[in-house]
Amino acid sequence: MKEFLVYTALRLLLLVATFAILAGAWILVADTLAWFPVLLASFIVSGIASYFLLNPQRAAFARRVEQRAQAASQRFDEMRSKED
Repeated sequence: MKEFLVYTALRLLLLVATFAILAGAWILVADTLAWFPVLLASFIVSGIASYFLLNPQRAAFARRVEQRAQAASQRFDEMRSKED
């Protein structure tokens, strides 16, 4: 659960930081802010950036999910063997 929270928090932080940077640049260029294009660009840029920057956190989360899946499978097999 911790890995999920860390990864999610970092994704949100990256999205907010990207939005702030792009909104600041947009305001400097156009003197006004168009919310939708900046938000859309923020989602795209932060998604691409998170693929590279958050790879260790994503791998840790995937390892944890795999461990839990293996433990659940093992418990299921143990219960099934008790029934036989």
